[in-house]
Amino acid sequence: MSTILRTLRNLRRIGFKEYGHQMQLTRSCSHLGDTKAGTLIATDKYGNKYYENMEEELPLRTRWVDYKNPDFDPTQIEPGWHAWISYMIDAPPTADKILQTGIRKWELPEHRPNQTLSRAAYKPYSTVRPKVSAWTPVAAQR
Repeated sequence: MSTILRTLRNLRRIGFKEYGHQMQLTRSCSHLGDTKAGTLIATDKYGNKYYENMEEELPLRTRWVDYKNPDFDPTQIEPGWHAWISYMIDAPPTADKILQTGIRKWELPEHRPNQTLSRAAYKPYSTVRPKVSAWTPVAAQR
């Protein structure tokens, strides 16, 4: 949670429209109920916007992502951007030759969302016989 002075300063910097957007759509624990103002670093191929503010933010909270889709899925962050957001690298992927995105042989051209806890989740096939068999009660006629 931020102080009133910080909230007013961010409101002046980002404007009413972006302030309303951040208060309504931010769901991450790092800035729940808080506004952030920073410089736009880049936008990725999914439309997510990456920001950084080195002056006013706490350490390890200076980088954040504004997802394009309000029902965001964290798997929509590309590997290079994930490394930058997680402070594994200092330069964003747009400035690093190795991390610049391109279609690799093993990469899918479109994003597939994480299917965990859905009907489409991966279920492994077991070749091991069950040790316990299910019991079905049989009622005899009297």
